[in-house]
Amino acid sequence: MKIYQRRFEQIVPASLEEVWSFFSRPENLNALTPEDMNFQILTDLDGVDMYPGMMIAYKVSPFKGITMNWLTEITQVRDHTFFIDEQRNGPYRMWHHQHHFREVEEGIEMTDILHYAIPFGPIGRLANALIVAKRIDDIFAYRYSAVERIF
Repeated sequence: MKIYQRRFEQIVPASLEEVWSFFSRPENLNALTPEDMNFQILTDLDGVDMYPGMMIAYKVSPFKGITMNWLTEITQVRDHTFFIDEQRNGPYRMWHHQHHFREVEEGIEMTDILHYAIPFGPIGRLANALIVAKRIDDIFAYRYSAVERIF
C-alpha cells in the first residue's frame, strides 16, 4: 500500500482559545469545505466539543456526480494542542489527519499533517498522480482562504 503525505501550515491571527473553540466543533467543518463537495454532516453534533471516540458520518461529493458516505473517528484529542481524525469507512483506503495548534508571536500556527492511501493498487496510484493529490491540495487551499475570512 502506497501512503502519501501532505502537510499544510497557516498562521491564524487569533487567540488559541478562539481557534481551538472553532476547530474543536465538528459542526464548523461545513464552513471549511468547498461548496462543490456538497458536504453534509449526518451526525447531530451541534454544540458538542470533540472527544476521543467521537464518530462523525458525512455525505461528500469529492468529484462532480459522485456522492460517497464517509465515517471518521476522532481518535485522539489533547486540549488546545492537537486532535486526530481517522477514516473508518469512505473513499480512501486509509486516512489519518493530524491537526496541530501552537502559539507563535503572530497568533496560532496551525499545522495539518495528512497521511492517506488510495485503493485499487496501480490504478489508485495513477488516480492520485492525476486527480486526487491536486483535489486534496485544492480543498486545503479553500480551507486556508476560509480560515482567513473567518479569523
